[in-house]
Amino acid sequence: MSELGSIDNPVKFKDQDYDALLQKCLKTAALFSDTVFAANQSSLGIPVDPDPKKGVKWLRPKEITSNAVFVEGTMGTTDICQGQLGNCWLLAALSCLTMHPQLFVKVVPSGQSLSESYAGIFRFRFWQYGEWVEVVVDDRLPVREGRLLFSYSRTTNEFWSALVEKAYAKLIGSYGSLKGGIISEGMEDFTGGIAYSLPVSSRPPRMLWRAITAALARSSLLSCFIHAASVKEIGTVTSEGLVKGHAYAITDTDKVQRASEEVLLLRLRNPWGFVEYCGPWSDKCKDWDVIDNAQKARLALAKVEDGEFWIGIEDFCRLFNTVEMCSVNPDSMSGEAGDDTATPSWTLSSHQGTWVPMCSAGGSRRYPRSFWKNPQFQMVLSEKDVDDYDYGEDEDVEEEDGEDDVVVAPVSKTEKQREKKKKCTVLVELLQKYRRQKDQVNFLYIAFHIYKLQDKPGSLDQQFFSNNSPVARSGKYRSIRSVWRKVHLEPGSYVLLASTYRPNLQGEFFLRVYTKTGNIQGFQDFPCTNNYSVMVMSKPVLPEDQFRVQKWFDEKAGSDDRVNAVQFMNLVNSVLEKDYELPLETCRQLIFGEDTGGRGRLSRAQAEKLLTSLRNLQSIFFQFDEDSSGTMSPFELSLALNAAGVECDNVVVQLLWERFGAGEQYLPFNGFVSCVARLQVFPLIFENLESKGAKKSKY
Repeated sequence: MSELGSIDNPVKFKDQDYDALLQKCLKTAALFSDTVFAANQSSLGIPVDPDPKKGVKWLRPKEITSNAVFVEGTMGTTDICQGQLGNCWLLAALSCLTMHPQLFVKVVPSGQSLSESYAGIFRFRFWQYGEWVEVVVDDRLPVREGRLLFSYSRTTNEFWSALVEKAYAKLIGSYGSLKGGIISEGMEDFTGGIAYSLPVSSRPPRMLWRAITAALARSSLLSCFIHAASVKEIGTVTSEGLVKGHAYAITDTDKVQRASEEVLLLRLRNPWGFVEYCGPWSDKCKDWDVIDNAQKARLALAKVEDGEFWIGIEDFCRLFNTVEMCSVNPDSMSGEAGDDTATPSWTLSSHQGTWVPMCSAGGSRRYPRSFWKNPQFQMVLSEKDVDDYDYGEDEDVEEEDGEDDVVVAPVSKTEKQREKKKKCTVLVELLQKYRRQKDQVNFLYIAFHIYKLQDKPGSLDQQFFSNNSPVARSGKYRSIRSVWRKVHLEPGSYVLLASTYRPNLQGEFFLRVYTKTGNIQGFQDFPCTNNYSVMVMSKPVLPEDQFRVQKWFDEKAGSDDRVNAVQFMNLVNSVLEKDYELPLETCRQLIFGEDTGGRGRLSRAQAEKLLTSLRNLQSIFFQFDEDSSGTMSPFELSLALNAAGVECDNVVVQLLWERFGAGEQYLPFNGFVSCVARLQVFPLIFENLESKGAKKSKY
């Protein structure tokens, strides 16, 4: 069986198995009703209309029209029309997808019908942060006043696009969570590819037309939009019939001959299904009168209001601002010929990570005391490669606010190409996860930075990042789902940091890096040392502690000459300062780390050692308790652990903070002791697991 998460073996969303559910429905002759994404207001995620006449009903396709079909004829761009929801970004991406059957069938598996083996259940697949997910839905669709409330097909008895929209709404949380977005989100989730923006002004018109034509030939998804200067401008229609802040699909390119002039054209699609461009080369423009019928037939010119139209490249460059491209693989992006049978020329490394407040959410370089705490990943680049195709992704990026970098002399394009051939090509994308929740979208400002390592790789501290500048980065922090960059780096070792602009923001992310084969073997979070020896726990016993323990045992110990957790707690708290006394649970954790023969009671020697160790831990804690509050900043936890003789990676520190920090902003002394105690027992746990033949935990 294929690997779980692949297109052939997708993850089952909410553990719903399509085949099992389908067979159950067919056996019982009952239409599927989805309890996970129920037909109710919660799934809609939009306000209730106060007018009772505009109430929403959930109807199946054949309850809407008697001749309902899943697809009428073939699937095409005009099958998708936007309803009463601001999700043009999603529908534009879906329109692009219909142009590529081999990609479309991944999202909409074949063999689905409203007649044959019909049970009211359908399935669709979407790429989500490194894996394909299969989403099951019933076919009850929201209807208001007899019409579909959201996406619909211009062929009124066709329902595949409305069901795709419902499945994606279920994946995200609700229909309302689809309002507002960037086309690249939909493009990536429909293909698993990498999406990036291309400013229209970055190319002369004819060169841009050639780039778009080549991208379409490589099965890339393309769309475009006009920037809106303000929120009020979004949705306004220009004098040319174009909508500002609105996503259009680019579905084709072609050219016609007008006398001695060659005219380069683009075909665009408005997801609304109406409101079309009315300038030169639009459907009803007189420019077509001088074009012979053979050329018009080749272009399938249709003078109908269906949202699809042609536009000349010069007018396109004058009216539009940005082209969004999504390539299924880096070879397509670089213009290299694709060959599914050939050995891939790129290596993909990926990582799932989290930003945890007060632990691994260090913020931008504006916060030097915490920036270094962001998740760090190692990259090892060894082989130079040649990537001659320059499509603009590695142009100079804008500086971050407040950062003063060294200004270098400009380099000619020829010199740039010469330098690239001496370097390694790297494609990096950072995606933040699960920021569309129910009826709201809350993207964090994110970015990544890459630093060159001069010495042996290892987890890096505040001093390193304060003394070094990044050799590459994604650019300014942006409040979008993903940031992407193509860079050229010299062979060597690097560290990549993924961060939010402000510290202490909770979030999850997915990081993927493409490099030429032979590079980046070992892209991972910096490994935790195998030596969990806690040096502070092996300090020589102090004479005063030995005397105190002997006296305490003479008075308190049982017949086995051992003390229990309560007795040990009283002993410890008679020595430690009042603000640093330990609770019973922490004392139990310390005892658990000792070899007590399963009795949970300490011997004299064990009590002596632990008491001296706690004195040392208290001294270390004092170093980081600058205001004598009895607490320390969790960002300093790893430094304190290092001072205690414990070296561990960011993942371990993060797990410790989630366990013992309990979401608070400051860590008390007993929390610090618990962290050390927990680290002390890890080798024992792993050793026990390995001795039983268990697999080593991916800790």
